[in-house]
Amino acid sequence: MMRDCSRNRAGFDRALMAVAATFLTVSATSALAQPDLAQRNAAELAIEAAIPRPEPANLPPPTIHDFKIDNAVATPGTVQAPKADAAKADSAKTTDQPAAAKPDAVGDAAKETTTKDTAIKAPATTTPAATAAQPAAEPVKAASNVPAADQPVADRLRDMLGEKSSRYFDRKAERTAVEKFYGARDFAPLWSQGGALTATAKGVIARLKDAASDGLNAADYPVPDFAAATSPDALAEADLKLTQSMLDYARQAQSGRMHWSQVSGDISYPEHPIDPSEVLGKVTSAKDASAALDSYNPPQKLYRELKAKLAELRGQADGPVVQIAEGPALKYAPSRNRKQPTVVMEDPRVPQLRAKLGITENADDTHYDAKVAEAVRRFQENADLKPTGVLDDRTIRAINSPKRSKLIDTVIVNMERWRWLPRDLGAPSIGDAYVILNIPDYTLKVMQHGTQVWTTRVVTGKPGIHATPLLTETMKYITVNPTWNVPPSIVYGEYLPALQQDPTVLQRMGLRVERNPDGSVHISQPPGAGNALGRIRFNFPNKFLVYQHDTPDKYLFDKSERAYSHGCMRVQYPDQYAAVLLGITEPNEHYTPEKIRSMYGSSEVDLKFPTPIPVNITYQTAFVDDAGKLQIRKDIYGRDATMLALLRGSHGRDLETVVARAQPSYSRPAGRLPSSVSFASDNSGPSFFERLFGGPRFSPPPGRRPPGLVFQR
Repeated sequence: MMRDCSRNRAGFDRALMAVAATFLTVSATSALAQPDLAQRNAAELAIEAAIPRPEPANLPPPTIHDFKIDNAVATPGTVQAPKADAAKADSAKTTDQPAAAKPDAVGDAAKETTTKDTAIKAPATTTPAATAAQPAAEPVKAASNVPAADQPVADRLRDMLGEKSSRYFDRKAERTAVEKFYGARDFAPLWSQGGALTATAKGVIARLKDAASDGLNAADYPVPDFAAATSPDALAEADLKLTQSMLDYARQAQSGRMHWSQVSGDISYPEHPIDPSEVLGKVTSAKDASAALDSYNPPQKLYRELKAKLAELRGQADGPVVQIAEGPALKYAPSRNRKQPTVVMEDPRVPQLRAKLGITENADDTHYDAKVAEAVRRFQENADLKPTGVLDDRTIRAINSPKRSKLIDTVIVNMERWRWLPRDLGAPSIGDAYVILNIPDYTLKVMQHGTQVWTTRVVTGKPGIHATPLLTETMKYITVNPTWNVPPSIVYGEYLPALQQDPTVLQRMGLRVERNPDGSVHISQPPGAGNALGRIRFNFPNKFLVYQHDTPDKYLFDKSERAYSHGCMRVQYPDQYAAVLLGITEPNEHYTPEKIRSMYGSSEVDLKFPTPIPVNITYQTAFVDDAGKLQIRKDIYGRDATMLALLRGSHGRDLETVVARAQPSYSRPAGRLPSSVSFASDNSGPSFFERLFGGPRFSPPPGRRPPGLVFQR
């Protein structure tokens, strides 16, 4: 009996193992069909299978043949797929299930799924197609932003920017920006859709074709032929070429077709390059792409006025509107003494002449007075005529038939120089105030809130090595009663040779001579009425070591051409200038010219600005005056000639020769100290200060000094 019980017990164990195996197989198969069942492991199923069942007495042990297993479960890969509705319901449950579901809820869901979907049924028929295992699904790719019609072009753009982007964009910053910009839009073309130009592309193309109106060359910004681009390759290439031309236009419109360093070594303006990413985003997203691209041209009023005059010059190709009739020569002869009266001629042509030369004062006056004669003289200078101030037949012909192409060239190079200047000339915190000095016009203006608040005459540097540099800096303070520390170039080029001829000359001028620790010579002039800097110096630190200042040589301001200095700028009314600047920066202090003059003495006084004022030194040989007339000034430094040679591609020419031909007074830099320097003793020549500022630049070795020179310690 015990043996039978043992046998029955062993048989019961085998039955439990078989049942457990069956449940494991069914459960595993059901888990494949229903993801919720995967949470039930084999141990749980084995526990359920181990629940006691009634056992018949004295039955033989069960064998494997006593268990009939459903084919749908026993055969791997033949799991019956659930119905579509059930699949949708399960999907909805999975989607709505919170990320941190409670364990009890998960278990209930798994049990419910097991009850409904794991019934073992033998299907009537099973086909291979119905029982084949389904492969794992691939990750879903994000939807492309590229329309289907443009996808082939996008594919080519992807390849071209990956392999040949340097072919279209030789600047690394632009190449990187373009690759990133196209990549962010899945390389969809910028300028076409379905092969047709977009409205944005048409606006960009219109601006590129009209580049000449801004003094640029439209040939520098070629426009590809989209109509002839009938293949994805051609459309992709046209897209990149238009992007290249757009960036070229924006860059040159903002910073210039040439860099200022190509023109001269005495020019220094702050860099303001374009941001390629900003250009791409701004132009492609603008409602008016043409206006967006045009915004990279200078915004200043004087630039826009030159642009309007350029259009007028090109639109009047058939000749001027105003014609001056021929007639007797007109002249103005001021009286030399009381016995000889001033000759003022009268002629009915004078009002036309006033209008032609931009004289608005007394527009209907028929008298050929000093103002008209001076305007005629300036015109003669610019027209390469002898500047007599006499209106003769040759001058009339030049006025009636100006060389319009030369005027156009002059306007274009001046528009180009405006691109070098900062976009914001003034300081916003003080009403956009700034100082602007025009070298060829010998004038200085103080601007605030977009209008002129004060102006004065100035003396600028001599042509050649003493030319006043072009720059933008900030004026930080004013020095009343400045000490003049003589530059080494003047010490060794002017003063020391003068001492060889007259050992007392420096002492008579009140100059101090000292020897520096390195053995070099230092000469200075203490404050006073005779100081070379006058009573006031206006300081805007710069690498050229130039500044604006007063001068004892007031007579120079009466001259029409005032290029006499060593590079610094002499101001006619420095006390008024100081009061205006201090009134802008410190309005509560109520500075006046009288208050400034009360500070004159023998000790330096520094008046610092709470807010520095920008100073812009410019070279405007063409500008529009307050009356709306185009004014032309003499190219005293040859800057126009140099720039025209560069714009026309004359990079291999000797630009020194170009300047020398355009500027007769130009002199090449001296390479050594002259063996002797002579000074005239009569009063017919230039003053000592004129000779002083006209000497060559030279720096001898440290410690050099002429014999017999006594140093003050």
